[in-house]
Amino acid sequence: MTDHAKPLARYSPWVRRGDFIFLSGVIAVDPAAGRIIRGFADLPADIGATIGQTGEFSVDAKDGPMLAQSWYVLDRIRATIEDAGGAMTDVFKLVQYFKNLNDFPRYNTVRRIFFPSTPPVSTVVEVSAMMPSDDILIEVEATAYCPVKS
Repeated sequence: MTDHAKPLARYSPWVRRGDFIFLSGVIAVDPAAGRIIRGFADLPADIGATIGQTGEFSVDAKDGPMLAQSWYVLDRIRATIEDAGGAMTDVFKLVQYFKNLNDFPRYNTVRRIFFPSTPPVSTVVEVSAMMPSDDILIEVEATAYCPVKS
């Protein structure tokens, strides 16, 4: 198991059952650094501009946390699915938990980058809180169909 899916508590970050890969909820926490992704500054330098960073402080301060967490969560899902032997095109279902459903349009913009053609079936839910901190804005579970290669 790689650091991409390193859990923050005692649970399995992902399991394979036959041809299916099930991911636990993924949040925007860098387990290696032990820090929460809070904005564009916490992402690789070339990512911000691709997901909506404008360079205008007021816009980036408002949109940045959700855009950055969305990218980070989906990129961790991508890396974990690849570690398990699959690809993002194998992901067919997402369950997305938001602290505020008003953030969905920003998340959806980033999701299109990871799923440019047919998006997975989705469930979207607003929740009152997420662990480990109020700074967590989104959590995403993923399920993929990835036949075991013989």
